[in-house]
Amino acid sequence: MQETTSIVPRLVVAAPQGRSGKTTLTLGVCAALSRRGLQVQPFKKGPDFIDPSWLSAAAGRACRSLDPYFLEADTVQHGKQRLRVALFRGSRDADVTVIEGNHGLYDDSHGDGAGSTAAVARALGAPVLLVINAARMARSAAAMVLGYVQFEPDTHIAGVILNNVAHPRHAASLSRAIRNSCDIPVVGALPRAANLSIPDRHLGLVPPGEDEALMPAIEACRQAVEQNVALDTILEIARQAGALHLSSESRPPQPPTPKEAGLASIVIGVFRDQAFSFYYPENLEALQYAGADLVFIDSLNEPHLPAVDGLYIGGGFPEVFMEKLEANGSLRREVHRAAQAGLPVYAECGGLMYLSRAIHWQNRPAGLPGQTHRTSAQMAGVLPVDVALYDRPQGHGYVLAETRWKNPLFPAGSRLRGHEFHHSRLVDLDPHLPAAYHLTKGKGLGDGRDGLVYRNVLASYTHLHAHGAPDWAACFVAAARGSSGPGAWE
Repeated sequence: MQETTSIVPRLVVAAPQGRSGKTTLTLGVCAALSRRGLQVQPFKKGPDFIDPSWLSAAAGRACRSLDPYFLEADTVQHGKQRLRVALFRGSRDADVTVIEGNHGLYDDSHGDGAGSTAAVARALGAPVLLVINAARMARSAAAMVLGYVQFEPDTHIAGVILNNVAHPRHAASLSRAIRNSCDIPVVGALPRAANLSIPDRHLGLVPPGEDEALMPAIEACRQAVEQNVALDTILEIARQAGALHLSSESRPPQPPTPKEAGLASIVIGVFRDQAFSFYYPENLEALQYAGADLVFIDSLNEPHLPAVDGLYIGGGFPEVFMEKLEANGSLRREVHRAAQAGLPVYAECGGLMYLSRAIHWQNRPAGLPGQTHRTSAQMAGVLPVDVALYDRPQGHGYVLAETRWKNPLFPAGSRLRGHEFHHSRLVDLDPHLPAAYHLTKGKGLGDGRDGLVYRNVLASYTHLHAHGAPDWAACFVAAARGSSGPGAWE
């Protein structure tokens, strides 16, 4: 087996538990290093959309996903190689790569740590910065750090960042205790500050693209890091990461591009705006590689559907902008007519909601942008269902799906890995309405089903990632061509 190596300066930002301040610290580091003129490539561990949107804004470079579940392989070693290849491909031309972990450092959905942030750091040979919420803590912080260092000793915790320190004496006392007990340097101490909090709501943080007034939060994080964190030390830690070893077996040869194969490009429209912003850059790139030219459509303001061969409606917050979506009736009607005429449409979560008859939200929170205190709004009416919003999640976590029923994209027996996080569910759902996916993990539509099928429409609560559904883009493009591609059914 041939092996190549690559040196990618890199580090992982992690924490003992959620809400410790790792997103604040990662945003500030990305923004501060970018301001120095460095090309910073952010990654987010896990199936997130909103944190990556903030990291993309801070770094000026699209944040990418690193998720062991999506990259799971037949062997542990192959899975590690897939993680390294994903990091290598996403970090091309970058000066430094910053990976934000999720949950606690050693937490994962299996309970054995195989999919934890620590496991990702070890697979990538990346040092870890541990962010500690130091509020109401003194010498006990050293015991916490020592426990994290010793729990899995091959996880390289290279530095500690203190968050929520009360005053300089507090920071000095904590730093001394950690240095004396653990021999781990404290490379920064962020003070308590209200302007370092990032707005959130029912699905997590508010995406920065929804409101330009949110952008000062990134500036505040940058200034806090520049004033309170040893950036040069952090860069040195990242540059001490060893070479990445990439086996040729983990990088199968790529098929010829459609242009190389003599095929004409096709056009796929993508709803991309304040209401629909949940797209992995890897998915968009996969569509382009499969031969698609992408046309982005503002569903809130663009009155007409452009000439497209397929339509991709990702996730987002259509419920927040439902009045504006309803007001753009000409686009809704044109999407309806196009779907009736057989246009291939792929929709996820928020896109599924847009294709419904209407959205109903009984306990709508106050203060949402554009809110007129209405609780219902008409949507495109492609699917014969309504959508109801609830206060609590109706589906949250990883999804494992298999296609068992006829659909416009995937062949029978396709196994797909994705995730879901939705506060809505479908009402008046006809149990005989065709659904493409049988779920062995996840909630979806309920009753082990997901992926409603209507003509050439496939709409699901499941979000797919190109890593967990490698044939998705080729299947979608083949459907848009109207050809008997890999997604065609006999």
